Amino acid sequence: MSESADSLQALQERIMELEIKASYTEDLLEQLNMTIYRQQEQIGALINELRELKRQTPDGGAGGPRNLRDELPPHY
Repeated sequence: MSESADSLQALQERIMELEIKASYTEDLLEQLNMTIYRQQEQIGALINELRELKRQTPDGGAGGPRNLRDELPPHY
């Protein structure tokens, strides 16, 4: 093989390696996007659940000062 044929072969191999890396990168990006999407859905559900819990509390979720003795179990 001549020097230009070797050079062409090396260039083709390099292009193939870059195409493979680009393909893996695209797959990883898609996986990360799906992970972010699912996490955003979970965050939204948790926010809604927190709102519902605050709505159910007698004081409307206002976190006023509390006496920790009121929270002791009855056996104390």
